[in-house]
Amino acid sequence: MSSPYVKTARELVGQIDALSAAKSNRSARFSLPPEFLPQQHLIVNTAATLEFNSPGAQGFGVKRAGLSVPGSVMLLVAPRCCGRNTSALSGEADLKDRFAYLLLDDKDIITGRHLPKIAEAAELFVASRQTAPTALMICITCVDALLGTDMERVSRQVEERIRLPVRPCYMYALTRESHRPPMAAVRETVYSLLKPGRRQNRAVNLLGFFSPLDEDAELYALLREGGLKYIRELARAKDFAAYQELAMANFNLVLNPEARGAAAWFRRNLGIGSAELTRMYQIDKIHTQYQILAQTLKVNWNDSTYLCRAQAAANRFCLAHRGLKTVIGSRISANPFELALALTRYGLTVTEILCVPSAYDYFYLKKLAELSPQTKIYNHLAPIMLNFAVDTPAELAIGKDAAYYHPEAAAVSWQGDAEPFGYSAVRNLFAAIEGVFA
Repeated sequence: MSSPYVKTARELVGQIDALSAAKSNRSARFSLPPEFLPQQHLIVNTAATLEFNSPGAQGFGVKRAGLSVPGSVMLLVAPRCCGRNTSALSGEADLKDRFAYLLLDDKDIITGRHLPKIAEAAELFVASRQTAPTALMICITCVDALLGTDMERVSRQVEERIRLPVRPCYMYALTRESHRPPMAAVRETVYSLLKPGRRQNRAVNLLGFFSPLDEDAELYALLREGGLKYIRELARAKDFAAYQELAMANFNLVLNPEARGAAAWFRRNLGIGSAELTRMYQIDKIHTQYQILAQTLKVNWNDSTYLCRAQAAANRFCLAHRGLKTVIGSRISANPFELALALTRYGLTVTEILCVPSAYDYFYLKKLAELSPQTKIYNHLAPIMLNFAVDTPAELAIGKDAAYYHPEAAAVSWQGDAEPFGYSAVRNLFAAIEGVFA
């Protein structure tokens, strides 16, 4: 029986460096071994991956994300198998009755005969609403990617017929490893209804997530200390008028790399520039980027209170549990490789990371290879993970997938509908971990 694809951090960095050095194209030098390329293999469908093996599954996949625009509705154009997960989303109070389906059969998929039906289905769906929607999102799947459907044109045709803004949402799992994956594309889509508005000098948008930051995130207080009066997020827009206020920002603050495309859209279409912060769990790095942002904004703020509270939380747990064997999964409110590096620096022992690294993760992976060279990296999506067997029992599993593979460990899912960020993320993570060890 074959074992899952696994490399230690040191081995994987060595392979990446060797493969990348052999490339002539400098702009594309990050290269993973073939065993770690999801697009070259089937994707395993287990309880560990069901949440995220499709960009339309649970959590904020394309479908739920596309409905972030207040008052919008969605027509899902897909085979029955691609739409099945939507039934679970439809049960949520804020999404109830906002979905409709145009289900495709084999002949539709082969011939594309469903395309003329989209406008009619959209018209019937919109007409059935008791309250007129603000916009219609048309969500399509890999079927139309393979057919080469021009959804921009289809959307314009539907828009002319129903007299509402219409936007396509691409639930293309095939493009997950591309330069514009589904979750990056949908982040542009949900802002594309904004119209130029009167700019407010003391206004900022927080871009990157489809749910708001934790209420206790110190970023809010620091921005107010820096003179920002209006701090807006898509997830906090209660109605379409509040959504349109996002066009009034003086600048955007990008908190997730997948929102860079959305920030570029703001710059091109509304003339609104951006700065960027990264969600990290290394306390010194959080402090550094806050200081850089303060310099950029030409303000002074004092983050020492927040820093000390985060450091105290980390010290309290890590000093009492030094060397704790920890496994980190892929579907968490953190970059798994940055979190692994942070926990290693705090004194825990990260034995496994169940996640395929990207070029963006390389810096963290290289540092991790220096500090914890024996940390194992798994291609968590490979079907061969069905043969996974616990080699080194873990004491702590962070992430649902990590807990699935290590049922013997204390588990923290570390994913919810409020986004942790900054020092408060560090503090709350260790509070959650302490809770399972209490």
